[in-house]
Amino acid sequence: MGRLDEIDMKILGALHRDASISIPKLSKDLGLNLSVTYSRIKRLIRRGIIQRYTLDINESKLGLPAGVVVGLNLDPKQREQAIGELMKLAQARELREVTGRFDAFLTLRGRTIEELHKVTSDVIGRIPGITHTETFVEVSEREPELSYNLTPAPEIQA
Repeated sequence: MGRLDEIDMKILGALHRDASISIPKLSKDLGLNLSVTYSRIKRLIRRGIIQRYTLDINESKLGLPAGVVVGLNLDPKQREQAIGELMKLAQARELREVTGRFDAFLTLRGRTIEELHKVTSDVIGRIPGITHTETFVEVSEREPELSYNLTPAPEIQA
């Protein structure tokens, strides 16, 4: 299928920053021919590197300013059922299974911290298969400016 190159990385970085950018503007910003940009994007889609274009919604402006991350310990025998119940919660935004002290982290959004506390203690805490929870209240959110490149990661010196 061919390797990715710096042009592909620049296209991915630009689309990550603003997926709504028009292909002519993207071509101009990157100094590329329009047909090259279009064919590169189509190839990235075909290869599954670009999976979808999506929205980044400011949920605070929708009246959901409160956010928490809940660390979860799951009973392995009831894991799938518990995760299925968690995914049905209106406040659920993302679940990541991890290694370490917790089995998963669940991100929730709501109108108030009190609402999310009630969901955590009265709903999540009673789901069969959830053995322990610990809630972390979001106090700020920051996203780094991402850029993609082909240089290898630096070696870590011990």
